[in-house]
Amino acid sequence: MFDDFAMMRAAIALAEEAAADGEIPVGAVVCDRETGEIIGRGRNRREADHSPTAHAEILAIEEAARKRGSWRLSGCNLYVTLEPCPMCSGAIINARIDRVIFGAYDEKAGAVCSVQEMFALPYNHKPRVTAGLLEEPCAALLRDFFQELRK
Repeated sequence: MFDDFAMMRAAIALAEEAAADGEIPVGAVVCDRETGEIIGRGRNRREADHSPTAHAEILAIEEAARKRGSWRLSGCNLYVTLEPCPMCSGAIINARIDRVIFGAYDEKAGAVCSVQEMFALPYNHKPRVTAGLLEEPCAALLRDFFQELRK
């Protein structure tokens, strides 16, 4: 079985790694609901990869799909430290992820509930959402990163 808090802490550890590398601190893990195993991990790598698509969620989804040998990730949860953007929300829908659990809200680009609600639109798949899990430590990572960047 899996523990939402333990999975989010794993995502937070990845976000901390991203921050240490000068990337915006966002981390994500994909968990197989049946086994409780993390099958995908990702952290922001846009700067390192010179890629606008190297978001934590995308990288975690890609790793999970490779590990499963299928693009269909039904039976999986995605834990991410920041509310997914439109691109990542689209990937979540297309991957058929069952449930999305995020930490901090993204008032500027969040596509789950802050700026728009992509999962409420009439797409063929609608993941369940848990918002605000370990919100404060997730938000603090972002606040601290941007405060340091502005110095």
